[in-house]
Amino acid sequence: MKRHIVIVGNGVTGVTAARFIRKLSASQITVISSETDHFYARTALMYIYMGHMRYRETKPYEDHFWTQNGIGLVRGYVTHVDTARKVLHIADGPEIAYDSLLLATGSQSSKFGWPGQNLPGVQGLYGIPDLVLMERYTRNISRGVVVGGGLIGVEMAEMLHARGIPVTFLVREDSYMDYLLPQKESRMINEEICRHDIDLRLATELKAVKGTTRAEAVVTSTGDEIVCQFVGLTVGVHPNIGLAQASGIATRRGILVNEYFETSVPDVYAAGDCAEFNRDGIGSRRVEQLWYTGRAHGKTVAFTLCGMPRPYRRGVFFNSAKFFTIEYQTYGDVPAEPPGGIGTLCVTGNRKLLRINFDRQSGRVTGINVLGLRLRQDVCEAWIQGGAKIEDVAHQVNRARFDTEFDPSFARKVQRMFTQA
Repeated sequence: MKRHIVIVGNGVTGVTAARFIRKLSASQITVISSETDHFYARTALMYIYMGHMRYRETKPYEDHFWTQNGIGLVRGYVTHVDTARKVLHIADGPEIAYDSLLLATGSQSSKFGWPGQNLPGVQGLYGIPDLVLMERYTRNISRGVVVGGGLIGVEMAEMLHARGIPVTFLVREDSYMDYLLPQKESRMINEEICRHDIDLRLATELKAVKGTTRAEAVVTSTGDEIVCQFVGLTVGVHPNIGLAQASGIATRRGILVNEYFETSVPDVYAAGDCAEFNRDGIGSRRVEQLWYTGRAHGKTVAFTLCGMPRPYRRGVFFNSAKFFTIEYQTYGDVPAEPPGGIGTLCVTGNRKLLRINFDRQSGRVTGINVLGLRLRQDVCEAWIQGGAKIEDVAHQVNRARFDTEFDPSFARKVQRMFTQA
């Protein structure tokens, strides 16, 4: 009899795991999701709202892909895992037995107990159900307020702006993402947000949402009352661990796993946004909540589920995003404030920025930030992994050119600055 591998969650982690399990074995695979019938790209939600894409265009695979590859799909909500009997309880559905179980339950939008946070018209943005609510509650409104200065916050501000809805953007920090971005990068994003007529209010927090039957206004930490009919709460997400907790699987901030994504229960694994490594040195941090890391988790855990265990190691950190019209890439380690012994070469011009961090003693490049430009991921990662020296990278930066936006004159400017430094 074939082994039955069940995956709870059809996001990028769960689906990547299913795809690689099929490449590696003939096991029976079942993917369970209560959100949608088929996998879709969460990163494309904003483009559906903005009218650039349709839902069906956000599905990377045709609907027949799953049947053709022998991957069973179940639309249902898992309420409990009986780990002793190795059975999943499904709300309004039959039990499902498993031999191995992967929990890829993702994240949930965070709330912090604000008065009025549960009023209609107040919500986060994580999945299709949130997009449906946003469509409903932003029709014919005069203003929206977005709370939280992260990546989802700037996306939601752009979504509302694209429909001609005036936006007030409340950011707790003194400058956008200054807890993560160096000062020049943060200031550049502030300017980009304001350039699109967003009412950006820095060092300002939400105190309460006012309303009776739905959101009508917000009160800020500065004492202002802003009339609005929609409030986007984008103050971050947290691992979705409810199912694990209800099933007696060890959790902390996330579902605790080792480098093989094994939980505290035999034959139960967890990966993606919901997982938390039980020690440092496995990933870039104990909880990794990025699309790129979710995909890497899914691929790695598939080998373990197929009896070919391999430990997870994150490798060179990478992330990308878009702030209205400015694209962003980051490689390696580029903290807001470089620690002692780390130098930085930063070149700016014409709404473009390239920062290269390096170890002053050895000269090895430790991290790269790019705004308004695109670099080749393979080249940047090879530089950092291979211990490339700052003088070599500065003089060969044109090798990483991805498109015409990275013009030769900018590369020459990098070389001149390094020579003068």
